[in-house]
Amino acid sequence: MASFKKYPANNKQGYKWGCIKEGPPDPVTGKRKQIERRGDTKKEAEARCDEAISKLTEFGIDEKKLKSLTFERVAEEWLDVYSRTGKKPGTLRLRRNSIKTLNSFIGQMSIDRIAPRDHQRILNKLHDEGYAKPTIEGVHVTANLIYQHAVKERYRRDNPAKGAVIPVRRRTVEEIESNPIEEKYLERAELNTLLDAAVKHGLELDQEILFLMAFSGMRMGEVLALKWSDINFDTGFVRVTKTLYSETNNMRVYELLPPKTNASIREFDVDTKILAMLKAHKKRQAIVKLATRHLIEDYHDENFVFRHDNGYPWAPKQLANRLERLVRKAGITKKATSHIFRHTHVSMLSEAEIPLSTIMQRVGHDDPDTTLKIYTHVTDKMKKDAGQKVSASFADILSGLALPKM
Repeated sequence: MASFKKYPANNKQGYKWGCIKEGPPDPVTGKRKQIERRGDTKKEAEARCDEAISKLTEFGIDEKKLKSLTFERVAEEWLDVYSRTGKKPGTLRLRRNSIKTLNSFIGQMSIDRIAPRDHQRILNKLHDEGYAKPTIEGVHVTANLIYQHAVKERYRRDNPAKGAVIPVRRRTVEEIESNPIEEKYLERAELNTLLDAAVKHGLELDQEILFLMAFSGMRMGEVLALKWSDINFDTGFVRVTKTLYSETNNMRVYELLPPKTNASIREFDVDTKILAMLKAHKKRQAIVKLATRHLIEDYHDENFVFRHDNGYPWAPKQLANRLERLVRKAGITKKATSHIFRHTHVSMLSEAEIPLSTIMQRVGHDDPDTTLKIYTHVTDKMKKDAGQKVSASFADILSGLALPKM
């Protein structure tokens, strides 16, 4: 049974109607409570009242409470749960950044008032402002997880991120013709120039770390987490079981985490010259340790391969700065971050005619698409080179070919 009230309002009629009905019992106390909603007409007010009662009855959603429940609060609630699921610090940092972006658009909106068009508008705006596709995808995935949490907690009935479209920038003719896969790895001449710069102009350990990365395909974090116990000089194998993470790039504040994927846990053989170089480094390092350890109060004795005199490992930023310096010295124009060595190693293995499956296992690759593109690109070039080599070898026979006159 409904009852109605009149309320003053600034509309043509000068008043609004309020509809009052008895709602479902409270699940905790068992007491029934009255639900009131307003509208310009009795019919509108009653329809809103019935909708609110329906939400409480079918979904347990209390609209009155949801008015003060903002997206920002729900995002914080979700992140608190998500952060306890064993996610890596880097993943959590990306999720926090995505939430910060989302909050700038809908942080203060009631969680139940966000519509699919609101979410699509965010993605479109980020695209218009020139954000990279992975960043936009990260925002979308994070929002999707938060909305799933909201549905589970009965803060809303649906997921407004479902069915959203990730905007895609159309590639230009110049980008297509530039063959961007070649920008992802160093050609043999470029690699030789860069490693030569490490030998001639490198700072301490630049040569050791860059040669190891080039001839192993290890990630930056994997190299920095490497300990002497991970290198077997008798068998010539290196094992990867961890990666170093340092959000602040403070050498004293770091974490050793499991590798990026299960496939990243691996063992592989290393060239004997690389092993000899590392063995020589180990001997020099032992001498320095013997001479300085007793002089350093907080010596960090964790057996890292690439470490400071106080025993603490290199921070990622230090390696990135070293590489950037040598790239300038070598005159390399490609965007040569530490990750380019992984792709370069894939190209080296491809050129050596190593099967693709073996390459994937060796580098513990998490991006099979990129690996396949590099492998295909290099092997296609080799096929062309093979034809040229045959032509050169049998030039004497080809010279006798009678060509038709044009």
